[in-house]
Amino acid sequence: MVKETFIHDKHVALGAKMVDFAGWHMPVQYSSIIEEHKNVRENVGIFDVSHMGEVFVSGFDAAAFLNSLVPQNILELDYSKAVYCQLPKENGGLIDDLIIYRLGILEYMIICNASRVDEDLNRLVNHSRGFDVKIYDRSHEFSLFAVQGPKADELMRKMGLTTHQNSFTICPAVIGGVKLLASRSGYTGEDGYELLVKNEHAEYLWDEILKQGKEFNIMPIGLGARDTLRLEAGLHLYGNDLDENTTPVEAGLSWSIPKDKHADYVGKDVIMGQIANGVEKKLIGLKMLDKSIARHEYEVYFKGEKVGTVTSGAPSPMLGANIALAYVKNNKEICTGSIVQVMIREKLHDAEVVKRPFIEKRNKVRL
Repeated sequence: MVKETFIHDKHVALGAKMVDFAGWHMPVQYSSIIEEHKNVRENVGIFDVSHMGEVFVSGFDAAAFLNSLVPQNILELDYSKAVYCQLPKENGGLIDDLIIYRLGILEYMIICNASRVDEDLNRLVNHSRGFDVKIYDRSHEFSLFAVQGPKADELMRKMGLTTHQNSFTICPAVIGGVKLLASRSGYTGEDGYELLVKNEHAEYLWDEILKQGKEFNIMPIGLGARDTLRLEAGLHLYGNDLDENTTPVEAGLSWSIPKDKHADYVGKDVIMGQIANGVEKKLIGLKMLDKSIARHEYEVYFKGEKVGTVTSGAPSPMLGANIALAYVKNNKEICTGSIVQVMIREKLHDAEVVKRPFIEKRNKVRL
């Protein structure tokens, strides 16, 4: 049975094209993907991302427990702060990528990918032996809205936000008269907030944000533009760019892994070994040199040899070009500025290796 978010009927009433995604019936677009995409880059958009999972971990050993599961140092995470994390297996491959928030002295919240909630919970519960922790899946108690774009902060302040937050922080807030948790984070490369609200207030809050946001040219945004926005920003999508056979080092996420963390965690030997000794495959950015689109699982060639596979690909509305992410052999000749080919309908098409992100991100806020 396909699941529905609490405001599913709102999407239908707005004329959204609905699709099945990760077991949920979700809006893929309301107007056009390009129009929605550009509106987030230029104004502000609101996304229903209530399909994401929310798992709460509390107890005397909560920090040590989480610290034993992820490469990031949870013991150093301050109150109201968040950290981007990976959840590795013993082989270093990823069960999921997460955001962990510290909500209190002994309480943390984990935001999981919609398709991985059960797998994440299984890992957490099975690893909890010997730790004084309680683990609660509260995903169906909350709705999650992402308000993203250069006008997002102005809109939220108009609606009652009084906290002044840096990026990757979370605070209790009152927006439109509704008590909720506001995180200054997102998945678009733009400034913005993710609002965690009890389901009983979700419909009112959604309508109120769209109403109050009219003067800022707000638009509801579907999964289609969410994907093109995150791709332009060089952000990974689990199931495409990350999976159980790909390590964070191979995925270009070494920047997020502390090199001086002394505590052990699942997969540490493999991950730290790759940081020290290198990897056999690496993630690269591609810009197609013609009008062809490199799609998921298309083959990549270099000097006549198959060297890898595309993981994500789509048009970039801001660049006016088609872009992609791909895993290729860790060959020094395959570097920024080099030319590779992508096999599309039995024909090779040239692509330039380019730096990621594909556009300048504007999501870092430091007050």
